[in-house]
Amino acid sequence: MKSKKHLPLAFYSTILLSVGGFTPYLAVAQTTAVSISTFDEEQMYRPNFHFTPKKGWMNDPNGMFYADGKYHLFYQHFPDGNKWGPMHWGHAVSKDLIKWEELPIAIYPDKDKYIFSGSAVVDTHNTSGLGIGKTAPIVAVYTLHDMTKEKENKIDVEQQDIAFSNDNGFTWQKFEEGNPVIKNPGIRDFRDPKVTWDETHKQWIMVLAAQDRSQFYKSKDLKSWECLSDFGKNIGAHGGVWECPDFFQIKVQWTNETKWVLIQSLNPGGQMVVLEHNILLEILMELLLH
Repeated sequence: MKSKKHLPLAFYSTILLSVGGFTPYLAVAQTTAVSISTFDEEQMYRPNFHFTPKKGWMNDPNGMFYADGKYHLFYQHFPDGNKWGPMHWGHAVSKDLIKWEELPIAIYPDKDKYIFSGSAVVDTHNTSGLGIGKTAPIVAVYTLHDMTKEKENKIDVEQQDIAFSNDNGFTWQKFEEGNPVIKNPGIRDFRDPKVTWDETHKQWIMVLAAQDRSQFYKSKDLKSWECLSDFGKNIGAHGGVWECPDFFQIKVQWTNETKWVLIQSLNPGGQMVVLEHNILLEILMELLLH
């Protein structure tokens, strides 16, 4: 939901990230070349415009939002090693998208239950009922990956959970009494929920990767979700797992028209499918019928 204080971000694919395990520093804007001697020896190989945590592994950016004058960046993070491991949601904030301050871990995994990728929304009108006081709750929707089930070769290893914050994203509480908000339907790869607000129908829309296609859900409160449709059965590559979808409205330049756009990453191959308007007609008709 949009407001002057809380604005959804359109930079999900443009935040610059690096994987590494180095010493922290705040990125500095450069208008002229900077000599290596400007930095101490520890900083010599650090990027100037990419956020990196002080140590450990990082990958997918997650749950970006803007609230109360700060941009919040979350990311897949294993703070105890420089290889992929038990996933946490790392956290950093910025006032200008250039200088970043690393903060404590936002969401920790439980034993053998990793916190995989997802998204976060500013619930301006407290549709979830999770807010207290006058501050709008921030709701993070993420995939919980059960490593115990994976080791037992079970299928239902992934489900969709939520956590919430009542201090603009600085501290988080898992929605223990209501998780999972979407149970696994019997799909081995079932992850990466992206949630956005559908102003026309006054509802939340979620797209997530379901093995080799996308699935769409709707909700009025971010806690109870109804499956709307699958997309991708007869289009795109099906030799690997689909991951990290995005679904959002965007205004057509120099017009008053808006379109819904689906971005779907494919794995393996590093390909990306961008679908809009006519191809998404089936999806939008399904949304309208509901």
